[in-house]
Amino acid sequence: MARDLAIDLGTANTLVYARGEGIIFNEPSVIALNQRTNDVLAVGEEAWHMIGRTPSHIVAVRPLRQGAITDFDITQRMIRLVLQQVGVNRFNRPRVVICVPSAITAVERRAVTEAARRAGAADARLLEQPMAAAIGAGLPINEPLGNMVIDIGGGTSETALISLGGVVAIQAVRLGSFDLDASIQVWVRREHGIAVGEQTAEQIKLTIGSAYPLDEELAAEVRGRELMTGLPKTIVLTSSEIRDAITEPVRTIVDSVVACLGEAPPELAQDLILSGIHLVGGGGLLRGLDQLLADETEVPVSRVAQALECVVLGAGHVIESYDALKVMFMDGRT
Repeated sequence: MARDLAIDLGTANTLVYARGEGIIFNEPSVIALNQRTNDVLAVGEEAWHMIGRTPSHIVAVRPLRQGAITDFDITQRMIRLVLQQVGVNRFNRPRVVICVPSAITAVERRAVTEAARRAGAADARLLEQPMAAAIGAGLPINEPLGNMVIDIGGGTSETALISLGGVVAIQAVRLGSFDLDASIQVWVRREHGIAVGEQTAEQIKLTIGSAYPLDEELAAEVRGRELMTGLPKTIVLTSSEIRDAITEPVRTIVDSVVACLGEAPPELAQDLILSGIHLVGGGGLLRGLDQLLADETEVPVSRVAQALECVVLGAGHVIESYDALKVMFMDGRT
């Protein structure tokens, strides 16, 4: 019998939850292709390790950028490979719930559901990521209370105010943790004359990145290619430098949260002073981001325990109670 599946199709990572089993797949949303033969060489973790390390005819690409499908064919192939890895075949066609950014267009919605069906799903329904995150965080979304979730993914940041099972106010920006990495790359190139790769920039962010001044500032050695000579060079960066590098994208995220709060009805805004704001997604793990948001909004902000898995766990909860919770799906079947 086909198992119902929930998929968090993220810009950074793809997670799959199987009904009755929990999370069965969690790997980077990367696919490696041989451009000469058009063959898929690797997907997930194996493909991620190839980024920036391949000959010219092999490309390791992320088929989703800023929460949107940039290449329909490659996305479809990646979804098919992921479904094959979790046991889907032509004799076993599951119902699939896919989490997507709320800012997704009608064309992109059709592209995602069509890709899932062509990849082997019997039926594909869409669920907004902020709603899935709120369910995964265990918030009382069906109560007449204000619940606010900030979901900072690889390519999008969404802030949603939820009450009585629906979204009351939402702000989404197509900007996420990959934009922080890109800002670090640009800053290191400009200030130190050193070129660093995507993975190095991400490692810098994880090791010493912060959005708020730290009690004890951190430092890390970084290796890159000097632009003037083309030779490898090692420099030392501090957390305060990285804070300067990511100021602009962090400010954009904070402004979108403040804008969402500004749309909240007074009664629900009042609830948030007691219940606080919940921070999920990989970008939400940036040091001091919760403190910065709390200072800017004057509302308590807390990180959810399983920030990275929160969205797929919420979608998993929906498939465990499919008939009772199918009202949560995005309007209309595409």
